[in-house]
Amino acid sequence: MLSLLDKFSYLVIGPSSQARSNRQRLMRRLMRPAWLGTLRRTKPLSDHWGYDRGTPVDRYYIECFLEAHRSDIHGHVLEIKDSTYTDRFGRNVARQDVLDIDPGNPHVTLVADLAAADSIPADTFDCFILTQTLQFVSDLSAAITHIHRMLRPGGVLLCTVPGISRVERAYSATDYWRFTPAACSLLFNDVFGAEQVTICAYGNVLTAMAFLTGMAAEELSRRELATRAEYFPVTIATRAKKREVR
Repeated sequence: MLSLLDKFSYLVIGPSSQARSNRQRLMRRLMRPAWLGTLRRTKPLSDHWGYDRGTPVDRYYIECFLEAHRSDIHGHVLEIKDSTYTDRFGRNVARQDVLDIDPGNPHVTLVADLAAADSIPADTFDCFILTQTLQFVSDLSAAITHIHRMLRPGGVLLCTVPGISRVERAYSATDYWRFTPAACSLLFNDVFGAEQVTICAYGNVLTAMAFLTGMAAEELSRRELATRAEYFPVTIATRAKKREVR
């Protein structure tokens, strides 16, 4: 409580700069209150990225990206871990391969570390679907060089990486990176050429909070999901095309 002297000083000479600053902050909180509701918690709503509630927010964005580039998924297609997205989004797929570092994966047809994939022939694939993988690769430059080498001239890489994301519990010891559009430009432009690379960031402050806490995409409106805010990228998608031989 203010003393009579403090109140008198406030009325006569006004508040100090610190007091004015505190009052301004208070007024902002009162004018724009933050109602967290069920999100006021220190544990997420889902510990499984939102799969147990519906579609994870990042997967919604990944699928929007792949849907927009269906025409690139054709011919000989390579995918990581399994062929789910090739089967779902592919058009005129003549052959499909699955790459994994784990030889025990029952879906795998090619076993290799993406950063040391010398065993995979060059100029082989028309499309490489690479979703949410590069964050687990320690040598990003080597991986992107191999990706470029494996694609046929005119082949397309469809790659997604996390921007704002929790750490993958099962692979926390090797979950190395989070990305920005600028980082993706730096990584891919150097190998593919800037004119061959298109980068798109999905997300906003609401979908970022929803994703971190484990809400499902179904709990947000299409308008909320579609809004993009460049400073809150949840998922960053890159389309990179290998130059065709003339």
